[in-house]
Amino acid sequence: MSRKQPRRRNNLGYYLREGTSSIFTHGFMSFASVVIIVACLVIMGSFLLVAFNINDMMEEAESRNQIMAFVDEELTEEEARDIERHILTISNVEGATFISREQAWASWIYDDPERFAGLDETTLRHRFIVDLEDIAGMEMTLNRLEQVPGIAEVRADTEIAGWFVTARNVIATVFIVIIAVLLAISIFIISNTIKLATFDRREEIAIMRMVGATNWFIRWPFIFQGFILGLVGAAVAFFLQWGLYGVLTDQILVLSGGELIQVASFGEVAEYMMLLFLGTGFVVGILGSALAIRNYLKV
Repeated sequence: MSRKQPRRRNNLGYYLREGTSSIFTHGFMSFASVVIIVACLVIMGSFLLVAFNINDMMEEAESRNQIMAFVDEELTEEEARDIERHILTISNVEGATFISREQAWASWIYDDPERFAGLDETTLRHRFIVDLEDIAGMEMTLNRLEQVPGIAEVRADTEIAGWFVTARNVIATVFIVIIAVLLAISIFIISNTIKLATFDRREEIAIMRMVGATNWFIRWPFIFQGFILGLVGAAVAFFLQWGLYGVLTDQILVLSGGELIQVASFGEVAEYMMLLFLGTGFVVGILGSALAIRNYLKV
């Protein structure tokens, strides 16, 4: 056991040296690979940041698309308030706010006093404003609310809710397709780069196979090469994305006066973006290397 450990450490050093050496030997293509990886990751990251902000905006808009549940006018305020516990037992209901007829009347009078002159609060009914966990389940929640004893009428704009659900699904699908395409491009580019290095060393690979070197012994230097290129590209892309996003959000806030459009700060997603970039760079580098070397290892 003690004899094998130094050999493994020596092999690791050999793999690292060979992988690093190949990067500098093919400096221009290595640089081109890093640039392509950075470009793909920045584009992918930009789409993800846009998706994150759109999702925040849609969640904010969805939170305003509530259900109004009107209480039977014959019930007293105490009886009406007691209905809340039944409403909260319904799945997909996040919360319910009780509004008495007096509160509703005061709000209406404040908004348009002339229109409601000569009327009083008895013309209105107690009601609940019901917040949903997921707007996609609005239809089901409406049906359940209509069955609650003491609820006389339920109102909601289901068409707007349906539009939000459709828009959210379309946006998610588009972003998934774009990200998949960008990942495929990155893998293709780095695979071709390492193929060039492999082509130059094909005779060396053939000799190593003749003397009995295993496929993995031959493969590891190229995997380290792709791994290093992938991580370098990921690190550069992360800091470039950070800077570009900061500049862009500052411009958006200036143009909108900080009121019309609310943009999330990069700090809210920095940790996830870093993990995503490093993970993507790692996978792209290793997978690209594995694809590049496989033809030369066939018996």
